[in-house]
Amino acid sequence: MSENTNLVAKEVRISMQADCQNCFGLCCTALNIVASSDFAIHKPAGTPCPNLQANFSCQIHHELRNKGFNGCTVYDCLGAGQWVSQTTFHGQDWRANPEIADTMFQVFPMMEQLYEMIAYVAEAMSYEISQHLYDQLQEQLEKLQHLTKLDANTLLAIDILQIRLPINALLVKTSEHIRQKKVLNNRRKISYRGADWMGKNLKGKDLSATELRGAYLIAANLENADLREVDFIGADLRDANIRGANLSTAMFLTQMQINSALGNSATKLPYYLKMPLHWIRK
Repeated sequence: MSENTNLVAKEVRISMQADCQNCFGLCCTALNIVASSDFAIHKPAGTPCPNLQANFSCQIHHELRNKGFNGCTVYDCLGAGQWVSQTTFHGQDWRANPEIADTMFQVFPMMEQLYEMIAYVAEAMSYEISQHLYDQLQEQLEKLQHLTKLDANTLLAIDILQIRLPINALLVKTSEHIRQKKVLNNRRKISYRGADWMGKNLKGKDLSATELRGAYLIAANLENADLREVDFIGADLRDANIRGANLSTAMFLTQMQINSALGNSATKLPYYLKMPLHWIRK
């Protein structure tokens, strides 16, 4: 596998960014919101948020956290919103075309899942892996990219679970391959899949190459921890302290996970993630 193939995969992953100006407020409308510490209101799926303006912008965008909408500042669709708005529905918005509203609102969460899988697969392809594994991932990436181009009704007929299964198996293989390199000379336990580490003090710990898939890390103290090559798929990082932590080569992290955590300018992030605006910069 050449260096150029790694770069192409990295570019695909980096390009997956939300562009709210080209989206018809789908996250503010299509999704179900339950009143909680993250959302000040309850809003059923298909109902516009009362803060959504006629031009599909948020009237409290700069005050979301102060007004109890932390969840909005955490959310990231990876670009699925603008794709559904501009490509699947050819720039037709649901307000001007109410007959397409319900279908658009159903397609959006489906596209979100496809985009999430594309992000994971592209990231996996950016690592130093065998040509055989790379080829298998590339085949899945091409299938996913094809699915995003389908019409709305065909998309809604997709069995998303059957698509996820082979991809998950490949992501597990990628994770094991990358982490095994790190732990050959390390005798500590490396798998904590689904672990309940809520509030656990792990400050400064060497957790490199650990599997934390689906782990509960809510409010855990991971300050200055070594989190390189850690597999974070499905891990809950809400209010986890990752200030000064090294996640530079952590695997399968999402912007949503990082947005929900507490970090600072000393936190080292993977190449495809951005430092959240609400983090303390010091």
